[in-house]
Amino acid sequence: MLEENAIFNRVLRHSGFNFGRKPLEMLSPITAIDVFAGPGGLSEGFASFRNNDGGKPFTIRLSIEKDHFAHKTLELRSFFRQFRDKNVPDDYYEYLRGNIRREELFNKYSAQARNAERGVWCAELGGKGISRHEVDVRIKEALSGSEKWVLIGGPPCQAYSLVGRSRMKKAKPKEFENDHRHFLYREYLNIIAVHGPPVFVMENVPGILSARVNGENIFEKILHDLRNPTDAVLELNSCSDKPNERFTYRIYSLVQSADDAHSLKPSDYVIRSEDYGIPQARHRVILLGIRSDLDVKPSHLSTTGGKVPMWDAISDLPALRSRLSKEEDSCESWKSISESVSKYEWFSDSSIGDALRDKLRSIARENNGTLDVGAEFTPCSQKPKLAPDWFHDGKLGGVTYHISRSHIRGDLCRYLFASCFAKVHGRSPKMSDFPEDLLPEHKNVRKAVNGEMFSDRFRVQVEGKPSTTITSHISKDGHYFIHPDPAQCRSLTIREAARLQTFPDNYFFEGSRTMQYHQIGNAVPPLLAQQIAKVIYGVFRQHG
Repeated sequence: MLEENAIFNRVLRHSGFNFGRKPLEMLSPITAIDVFAGPGGLSEGFASFRNNDGGKPFTIRLSIEKDHFAHKTLELRSFFRQFRDKNVPDDYYEYLRGNIRREELFNKYSAQARNAERGVWCAELGGKGISRHEVDVRIKEALSGSEKWVLIGGPPCQAYSLVGRSRMKKAKPKEFENDHRHFLYREYLNIIAVHGPPVFVMENVPGILSARVNGENIFEKILHDLRNPTDAVLELNSCSDKPNERFTYRIYSLVQSADDAHSLKPSDYVIRSEDYGIPQARHRVILLGIRSDLDVKPSHLSTTGGKVPMWDAISDLPALRSRLSKEEDSCESWKSISESVSKYEWFSDSSIGDALRDKLRSIARENNGTLDVGAEFTPCSQKPKLAPDWFHDGKLGGVTYHISRSHIRGDLCRYLFASCFAKVHGRSPKMSDFPEDLLPEHKNVRKAVNGEMFSDRFRVQVEGKPSTTITSHISKDGHYFIHPDPAQCRSLTIREAARLQTFPDNYFFEGSRTMQYHQIGNAVPPLLAQQIAKVIYGVFRQHG
């Protein structure tokens, strides 16, 4: 296996980062329109992609997102991009550090703020109050007559995710069939039919491959409609403006080559992020559409030859202890949890084994109770092992929202057990691995122990492997995202989650902690998007 940094250097080269090569190519700017944009993971990848000249060929002209806080995140990042790489003002970093208000920042740089606000629209596609005609007008204004552009984004995935689907079917089966989110792809389809982008990229969860609505496989329907968007919207009588031309598309995979795009299997569209240098096992369906009149065939993503451990993305961040809830929160109280571990009944359970018991004792001995709980801004100068030039920004002088959550004592005992178990056994424990006395009082715990459901309710991220998928559920609790270091005994912070999603440290998420976690969990990893941008750039180079 390649050295981790060598692996990631290959990722950066695949993404188009310039490592001192001489200028080889020039191409006029390519406009990108991002819909269902979330906090902007796709946009960040496209906007930061560099060609062989070191230039950035993609410009994000319009991002559309319904969530208020994600919209604010997009707006701030758009403001950041108004400045050249080395010329981002100190005041931007002062805002990230919490020393000035957003209004002060935007008032001081009013021209850049106006440009940012103009390019980010808070609107719900398919929602009440926003007509498709209004969407089309905004897109036309953003394009300004440009014919060289790419549409990126993905409809909300809750209706397609396996967990979300199961919950909706059980709770309200009739409403599930009529859930409007099944059909939000039609808003994307309408844009394609009316505006005919030369290229589009559409992203969703793997659950979409097996989703059925009223007995029909939704993925097959989506593929058919994307190949023939004009016919599809006219048939549905849902087109806002009648298309001037009849557009058709070939739908390619970004990871499987095919002479005939129609020969691809549904599973060929699944991208396993961990195979492409991302420190996270995130699997997503991503479709690449190329307009049929373009006589080009795309390349595909190149694997990096090894998987990047999640620890390389977060190990430089300051060590923190968790907070305590439902009791006094202090270093002494927190320290007492590990110090008294040998006194709990579950510690003597025969199922634990000597190696794990020794590990638990050693953590108790090493715990000096001096760890901090973090802050909204934490000064630090260390750089991550993984791609330091991407993640680290020296002008920031630290990291934002590296701050621990509060957990009850019982859960912290489970976190301590689980993280020590992972150290000893090299995997996260299942519920059946927990001592009986350590099991939570939950109505489904017996089913979990028997492996019927949620058997990994307390999931540790293992140091030497990519993390599991960072999902929006991280906003609910930390049980699925336990830090691998038993000495810290906590769940992942906002910044650690953002690192595993490959957002740079100067990327700021607006809103409450819950909303920040939610945005991060819903995003496309920017460094994966950057590699996708390279493929799209190659399509435009072929087309000329």
